[in-house]
Amino acid sequence: MKTFFEPSELIINPDGSVFHLHVKPEQLAQKVVLVGDPGRVQVVAGYFDTVECEVSNREFHTITGIYAGKRITVMSTGIGCDNIDIVLNEVDALANIDFTTRQVKSVLTSLDIVRIGTCGGLQEYTPIGTYIASQKSIGFDGLLNFYAGRNGVCDLALEEAFTRHMHWNPLLCAPYVVDSNETLLNRIASDDMVRGITIACGGFFGPQGRELRLPLADPEQNAKVEAFEYQGIRITNFEMESSAVQGLSLLMGHKALTCCMVIANRRERTANVSYKNSMEGLIKMVLDRI
Repeated sequence: MKTFFEPSELIINPDGSVFHLHVKPEQLAQKVVLVGDPGRVQVVAGYFDTVECEVSNREFHTITGIYAGKRITVMSTGIGCDNIDIVLNEVDALANIDFTTRQVKSVLTSLDIVRIGTCGGLQEYTPIGTYIASQKSIGFDGLLNFYAGRNGVCDLALEEAFTRHMHWNPLLCAPYVVDSNETLLNRIASDDMVRGITIACGGFFGPQGRELRLPLADPEQNAKVEAFEYQGIRITNFEMESSAVQGLSLLMGHKALTCCMVIANRRERTANVSYKNSMEGLIKMVLDRI
C-alpha cells in the first residue's frame, strides 16, 4: 500500500507548485544545476537557447530552458546545507511524487544534479581560480544524520580516520562522508578539474577556522584539515553545501556532483572579491558536460 503524504508533510501551493520553490512538477527538467546566489541563475540561463519558465520565491530563483538540445533547470539555493535540505526534498518531490494523489510515482526518476559554487582552497595546488570537483564531501553540518540509511551511503572508514585525526570534539555534529556520482564526476571533471575531498561547513567564520572577534574552540583545526590524507586523497577546499547535495541525492537515488571555483586560498590568506565574472568559464564547462 502506497504512503499518502498529508498536507502538513508535503505542502502544495494553491497553484499546484511546491511550497518553498514555487515550481510545478512539469517545470522541472531531469538535469538540474544548483547555484547559491539567486543572481547567478540569470547568468547560467543567459547561455540557454530558449527559456521555458521562470519563477522566484525568497532566495529560490528557478529557470528552465534548453541548452544545446538539453532541457536544464537552474535553481538557486541560498547559502547552507539547511537550504539544501529544502531544495533537494522539494526537487525530489517534484520528480517522484504525484501531486494529485500525494503518493510516490510507480516509476521513479533519477535526476542529474550539479552544484556550481565558490570555495576556499586549502592546498598549495588549489590557488585562486582553480576548478575543484568534489570526489568526496565531509559534512560538518550533521544533516544526513537525521535520515535513516545514512550509514549505507557514507564512507564509514574515512569518517573514522578523519575524526581520529582531528581529535573530534563530541560537542560538534558527527561528520559524515559521501561520494559524488562517479559517472558525473568523470564526465564533468574530466581531466581538467582538481579532484579531492571537500568539507561542507555549517558556517562561514568559526566552522571554517576564520577568527574575527570571537576566538576559535580549536585554533589548530585548519592545520589538521590541511594535513589530513586518506588513500592518497587530500582535503582540497571548504564550502557550505556539497555534503547535503551529494548525501541526500545518494539516499534518494539521484546522481550528484559539486564543482567549485576557488575564490580564496586559506593557506596564502588571499581572496578575489571580484570573482563573479570569472565564474562563467566553470558555468559553461558544466553546461557543456552535464
